[in-house]
Amino acid sequence: MKVVQLAKAGGKFETVERTIPQPAAGQVRVKVEACGICHSDMFVKEGLWPGLVFPRVPGHEIAGSIDSIGSNVMNWKPGQRVGVGWHGGHCYQCDPCRRGEFILCQNEKITGISHDGGYAEYIIAPAEGLAAIPDGLSAADAAPIMCAGITVFNALRNAGARAGELVAIQGVGGLGHLAIQYANKMGFHTVAIARKKDKEALALKLGAKQYIDSAAVDPAVEIKKLGGARIALATAPDAAAMNSLINVLGLNGKLILLAVPGAPLTVDVTPLIVARQSISGWPAGTARDSEDTLNFSVLTGVRPMIEKFPLERAAEAYAHMESGKARFRVVLTMGG
Repeated sequence: MKVVQLAKAGGKFETVERTIPQPAAGQVRVKVEACGICHSDMFVKEGLWPGLVFPRVPGHEIAGSIDSIGSNVMNWKPGQRVGVGWHGGHCYQCDPCRRGEFILCQNEKITGISHDGGYAEYIIAPAEGLAAIPDGLSAADAAPIMCAGITVFNALRNAGARAGELVAIQGVGGLGHLAIQYANKMGFHTVAIARKKDKEALALKLGAKQYIDSAAVDPAVEIKKLGGARIALATAPDAAAMNSLINVLGLNGKLILLAVPGAPLTVDVTPLIVARQSISGWPAGTARDSEDTLNFSVLTGVRPMIEKFPLERAAEAYAHMESGKARFRVVLTMGG
């Protein structure tokens, strides 16, 4: 089988041939049809994740079908369409797992980091990391939903906002273009915030009720006219933009961080106290959460905007993602 691997931290992507692996107990082998390229793949590319072992095949936005099943695997069978996301498995033994908080597992397996990921024709995955892909969703569309989609969907549905309340989405990019769609379909008054006027038409088409050009006006002033945001979702890794989002919140407003900025945040705590506001993060979700996201996407017609590259052009595809020019998710597709 062909895989695209990194032999060392900061190294180049290289396409190599490997023997097709066999699943062990509790594992399945998935024939990969599509794998999204995520900004978080840079943790592998640059060797930034603690304890990372090379060579490593990155990729945690995987869609395909079960090819083979190891022993002690229940409820899955060959031929089933499945996806595998960032959360690649859990230990069941640590305190968070015993409380059912599998996404917070202290021994979490991360796809493409703990074990080889989806820049490959086949992968081995723990059975607990599988999400069933529903009919009506192509592999190329399902792949980005396994990370970008679940991250914004799961954050929004657990944020505590009610239908009709104002949700501000910062960024109209890889996460933001999906967040706008999900927020709209959930019944929120969705306001998109981004720099420059050229993103307005797309944001409105995706479901935003209003668009705010942060290069032309102060988003806090405009959103405060509407009563303030119940939720502000930070989808772009821009520390300055994240800092400013606290000012768009209304009473009991919550700023949710989904991207990791390159610099620390500096926040005035006064409004957090007097307006009972808060700041939190959200770490994607489990395979069951992924299934909910996939099913909701089919039910409501939410789809990622993607650009496809064949597996052999993974280096070019990754560079395109890193350039910021992708519109909006880059997806590797497998031959055959």
